[in-house]
Amino acid sequence: MIHIYYGEGKGKTTASIGLAVRAAGAGKRVYIARFLKSKASGEISALGAIPNIELGDCPDTLKFTFCMTENEKASYCEFAEKLLDAAFASGADMIVLDESIGAVSVGVLSLERLLAFLRDCPENREVVLTGRDPSAELLETADYITRMVKIRHPYDSGQPAREGVEY
Repeated sequence: MIHIYYGEGKGKTTASIGLAVRAAGAGKRVYIARFLKSKASGEISALGAIPNIELGDCPDTLKFTFCMTENEKASYCEFAEKLLDAAFASGADMIVLDESIGAVSVGVLSLERLLAFLRDCPENREVVLTGRDPSAELLETADYITRMVKIRHPYDSGQPAREGVEY
């Protein structure tokens, strides 16, 4: 089954991580691939301590794609492809592709490659995608679609992101 958590609202990664923890608690093997994110996030140390959860590699630091040179972006595209390959090869019961939708939107992961990944996954594998603006093709593949809608957020009043809440 394919799950998509998308939209402008907060909670996409949070929902996918909650689902991953639930699956791990039920004895399922989970692989989490994080696109467009560095290791500097609060959930990483906690997830690493949970049996049955494997974290895909991610850079120690990462620039926004609009700040990357062409070489840096090309290098990240290769990294994203390898991350997707590792997720598929993991054989996990559940694969979380956090910000994979965003990776497609900014051009570091091809939509065709992501769709092929989804087509090639065994039917009994749960795949979770997150990001802001999925294509119609991605939405058509999903069995579960949840749209996160922002009603109010502290960013709107100038508050910075808070450790343990936004990251």
